[in-house]
Amino acid sequence: MKITDIKTHVVMPIPGLAWLFVEVETDEGVSGLGECTDYAVNSHLVRGIEAIKPLVVGSDPKNIEEIWQRIFHVNSDLNGRGYISHLISAIDIALWDIKGKVLGVPVYDLLGGAVRESVPLYTHVRDISAGQGIETMQEEARLTMAAGYQAIKTDPFPNRRTMGETFYGANMVERMEPKAIAEAVEWMEALRETVGPDYEILVDAHARMDVASAIKAANAIEHIDLVWFEEPTHVENHNALRQIRENTNVPLCVGERHFTRWDYDEILRDRLVDFIMPDIAWCGGISEIRRIASMAEIQYINVSPHDALGPVAIAASFQASIAIPNLYREECLHTWFETFEKIITPMFDVRDGSIFPNGRPGLGIELIPEALEEFAVDVDSPEAQPGWWNNENKATGAWATSDRK
Repeated sequence: MKITDIKTHVVMPIPGLAWLFVEVETDEGVSGLGECTDYAVNSHLVRGIEAIKPLVVGSDPKNIEEIWQRIFHVNSDLNGRGYISHLISAIDIALWDIKGKVLGVPVYDLLGGAVRESVPLYTHVRDISAGQGIETMQEEARLTMAAGYQAIKTDPFPNRRTMGETFYGANMVERMEPKAIAEAVEWMEALRETVGPDYEILVDAHARMDVASAIKAANAIEHIDLVWFEEPTHVENHNALRQIRENTNVPLCVGERHFTRWDYDEILRDRLVDFIMPDIAWCGGISEIRRIASMAEIQYINVSPHDALGPVAIAASFQASIAIPNLYREECLHTWFETFEKIITPMFDVRDGSIFPNGRPGLGIELIPEALEEFAVDVDSPEAQPGWWNNENKATGAWATSDRK
């Protein structure tokens, strides 16, 4: 069997957010699906897939590791993390899908088999920056609980935009004023009151605070009893993370902005966090998330894949997660599941806040051809460019639990 072509599909069923799917085709008619969606599918990702075709087309798709290493090392001058690991992720996921289909088994069987019956999920309520108020957030939390989900994440910290300031990005580090921290405490206390004392709550700071603010903010909401405080400050400086670690008792989590095992080495060896959250569509695919999880396992650190975007990535994370021993939960935006049903078949078997295996080979899903045509978008069009999350109408509509019918 040989790889004959790699196709890209850019679709936008949710206004303002494009998904980038990759399809690897073979000369025996078996194809595999991958995804490397980011918050904005810029043309550089699509063209990057085109650029690496000569490294992949003509190869035997069963040689997943050799292809992974080839793409990574040929592009070492660009640094294999980030842009290149996004491209690798899409190809790697698709190759695992092909191998599972050829052998007639789910991908997780190729990873050693399932270690649990299903994969538990956590989901979101609207962040404070959406500007919809505490009562809306509480109603979303109640609906989420009623739907069977047992863990919720939110960002309770007002940012410069929500506080009426113009932000041009010259200084990406934010200082949390006392007023902002007080608002965050009020937000979190309202959420805790709504869900009760035993419900799991997670906080995301979106990597934007300075160190002093992160410490103050974490200590101010320690009484909420969080599962974790995610990305309190920028991820590039481990000394900053270490200082936060040493000055708060709140469990910490990073990983959304880390790519490949090399980015995790020091963090895990020095136990700077309690959880990591690699994104399977960014970190290097199924192959790499398994390696990262194994590195975390020997440090007794749990893994919780970052999956806030497209359905192929979530399907791939499910295949890895059901075989990862040190799993906490897989992330999702469950309010998007109705949209997923328009794109993939069959839809995930979601019950009581968990995804259950369907037993189908490979990733267990296929794209719906008619949907690819219906929701196709030009990657160079304005709506596919960065900034969808700054548009309040799009962001709140996409994330809102209460918008479900």
